[in-house]
Order: sequence, then C-alpha cells, then structure tokens
Amino acid sequence: MAKLRNINRSLPMQLLQARESTMFLFRPMLRQFGLTDQQWRVIRVLATNKQIEAFELSQQSMILPPSLTRILKNLEEKGFVKRSTDIGDQRKVLVSLSARGQKKYQQVVPASEKIYRSIERKLGKRELTGLLNQLINLNNSLENEN
Repeated sequence: MAKLRNINRSLPMQLLQARESTMFLFRPMLRQFGLTDQQWRVIRVLATNKQIEAFELSQQSMILPPSLTRILKNLEEKGFVKRSTDIGDQRKVLVSLSARGQKKYQQVVPASEKIYRSIERKLGKRELTGLLNQLINLNNSLENEN
C-alpha cells in the first residue's frame, strides 16, 4: 500500500490553512463595513464589470448559484446592486453595482489595501507577487485538466 504524505505537506490542507489565515485578517475589516466575505467578493467582481450575467458573476466570485441568489437579494435590499433581465434572453439575469454599491466599494478599498500592505511587510512584496503568480499558474494548469 502506498504511503500517504504527511497532512502538513498536503496541498489542499495548506491552501485551506492559507485561506483561513488570510481571511482572519480581512473578516474583521469587512464586518466593520457591514459585509460578509461573500458579499465583498460579489461587490469586487461587480466593481470591475459594468454589468454581468448572474452565472458569470457566480463563476468569477466563486459562489454557487443558489448561494449567490440569496446574497444578491441581500445586497439588493441594502441598495448595493441592481438586477435586470437581459433584453435578448429573458432567462438571463444581469447584475450591476448601484451608486451606493460603488460608494461602499470605494470605502472598503483603502482598508483592504492596508491589509495587503501588512501582508507584504510580513511576507515580502516579491514573495507575495511570486505566490500569487504560482497560485494563478496552479489554477490555470489544474483547470485545463477538467
């Protein structure tokens, strides 16, 4: 029987631990702005897209469609997003950031960037850039396998 590598050398476990360690820094800041991790991911994606189809938003924010529906409802109630139907295909829901959502995004960005600068000081700017590039390469390589 093949021997399984030590759990401390498990890529999925280290990625999960890195996510939790990173989000431990971001969550309190997001809470101060009245946002959850997932709401912020949606707002970030919408801030870089004038209007996006809900399925594409789900893909880019890495939130499953049923969860995204609930998150969008909540963000819409807060006045941060607007939903409409695609004129060419009534089945498609288009989502955009409202003026209020854009304002919220602008409020959070400096605090988010402050955390990134803190991570850069701890890890090193070159190392952080290298890590992000390696993760992008890993994801692109594994995505091609599917």
